[in-house]
Amino acid sequence: MASLDVAVLDDYQGLARDYGPWERLASQVQLHSFSDHIDDDDELVARLEPFAVIVAMRERTPFSKARLERLPRLRLLVTTGMGNAAIDVDAAAQRGVLVSGTGIGMSSTGELAWGLILALTRRICEEDANLRAGGWQRTIGPELAGRTLGLIGLGRLGTQVAGYGAAFAMEVIAWSENLDRAYAAALGVQAVAKEELLARADIVSIHTRLSGRTRGLIGARELARMQPSAYLINTSRGAIVDEQALVAALHAGQIAGAALDVFDREPLASDDPLRSAPNTVLTPHIGYVAEDSYRGFYNDIVADIEAWLAGSPIRVLGG
Repeated sequence: MASLDVAVLDDYQGLARDYGPWERLASQVQLHSFSDHIDDDDELVARLEPFAVIVAMRERTPFSKARLERLPRLRLLVTTGMGNAAIDVDAAAQRGVLVSGTGIGMSSTGELAWGLILALTRRICEEDANLRAGGWQRTIGPELAGRTLGLIGLGRLGTQVAGYGAAFAMEVIAWSENLDRAYAAALGVQAVAKEELLARADIVSIHTRLSGRTRGLIGARELARMQPSAYLINTSRGAIVDEQALVAALHAGQIAGAALDVFDREPLASDDPLRSAPNTVLTPHIGYVAEDSYRGFYNDIVADIEAWLAGSPIRVLGG
């Protein structure tokens, strides 16, 4: 039987082959891993048109209805995680394309969020660069103990970061549209209104999903409510923050700084104003880019393809 070609997209570090047990499919599939990212529809379709199986890493490459209609050979689309806002699942189902998912790491994004908080507030990256350039002690930052951590969202990741805040002796407050006050209280977290959170928090950290309600949730008005000494952290989705408003606030000194792992458009353009904005720490969406997460992703990807080839049930994303 001829082998089936499988495309793995946006494998930026070239690690897909190393982290998955592809040998289990060696006699059935031919793996094609692509480390570059393609935005252009025509160029992307030309690359993917021959493939019946495509693997998408998170939301790096969107699959809209229009894009899916141009991939008539596609039969299985596997995404890391069990939710992907960049895939039109209903359109895929209408075309007979099965969309499956994987498990997802439980700790890596929350750990990165806390790393960004420390890097930003204590100016670790700046001092590292200063030291390497021959300097010594040029900045000063706040201690976290006794200060207020404001969480926008108190789901799995928000809960994790709340625990880190408590371990650092911070007061933790939280807001979301559907926040369970009893759950927050059980965690030692005070539920507050969004306006109060923005005004009180020394650090505002975003841990909510991107949706129609949360797109642009943090804009010029919200940034204006924050203290000039406050910091903004976003490891959720770039579009939750109005990036143009954030750049303006940073240049004006309206807030003390921002640490971002996510951006409205990814990869971030080389001339994007955020790259030159002051008082920032920027990372290239590496919240889930950790060894255990990748190992789990690719093990589940192989299992999904294996089950699909055998006609067995697999994890299917809902519409």
